[in-house]
Amino acid sequence: MLEHNERSSKGKYGWVHQWAKMTGERAKIDAKVNNTYIVYATKNGLVKEFPNGEVKPYTEEGQEDTNEFQ
Repeated sequence: MLEHNERSSKGKYGWVHQWAKMTGERAKIDAKVNNTYIVYATKNGLVKEFPNGEVKPYTEEGQEDTNEFQ
């Protein structure tokens, strides 16, 4: 009975993975058209990906190199 419920939930929400993939692809297309970048999370933190394929670590504008609060 438990296996049936697990399969049902995968089938019911199986479209979410495909939808997320398509959303990311659309973001890349929009970034290329508008000559900008996309930001996404990796296991090492946030990165910026430019239309030319260059990937750089993401830092917010005005962000200090230290994490100390003043």
